Amino acid sequence: MLLTGFEGYGGRGLNPAAEVVRALDGQTVAGVRVAGAVLPVSYAGLADRLAGEIRKHRPKGVICLGLWPGEPAIRLERFGMNLNDFEIPDNAGAMEHGPIEPDGPATRVATLPVEAIQNRLLAADIPARASSTAGNFLCNATLYTALGIVEREAPGTPCGFIHVPYLPAQVAEMIAQIRDEQTLELHQRADLASMALETTVAAIRIAIETTLEGRAA
Repeated sequence: MLLTGFEGYGGRGLNPAAEVVRALDGQTVAGVRVAGAVLPVSYAGLADRLAGEIRKHRPKGVICLGLWPGEPAIRLERFGMNLNDFEIPDNAGAMEHGPIEPDGPATRVATLPVEAIQNRLLAADIPARASSTAGNFLCNATLYTALGIVEREAPGTPCGFIHVPYLPAQVAEMIAQIRDEQTLELHQRADLASMALETTVAAIRIAIETTLEGRAA
């Protein structure tokens, strides 16, 4: 199982997606080894990096992770759009706008068992929801691109993207910064939700198990 996540970006030194990848890298889940890859937040070379990881590991499934600031739940993405519309630059300074693949389809549908994963997570008392947009930054580009690679090179391999919340320490740091700088009232912030790392790791482990069980069925 290939599990990817991004390094920190947008002034954040930490990305919970990368921490989850590091926690699960090399672990065995449902009898399958997890191969983790932490990706740079750079659009240039994204397709080559994803293709390289997929060719290297020939995984039974591909799950890509990213941070959605302010998201209070595990967010299971259903679609990747053929559109870049960056609101902030990536870590290389690029501001991408326009189609990801000029001749590609408008959308690609994730092939993870989204409903089954959500049901398993909710049964484990982990907040989870399905989403119809992965945004307009590298998370969406990763989902759209990975689905295309899998479709061409490993058809039938489940592939998708999961957004995760901030870590509590990140939110605590933001609250302290707001208090100290007195630049914004706390009630005006919409990005203060968080989830403990161990809960997020448990959620992604369940997502991997459910995906592999679905493939074996």
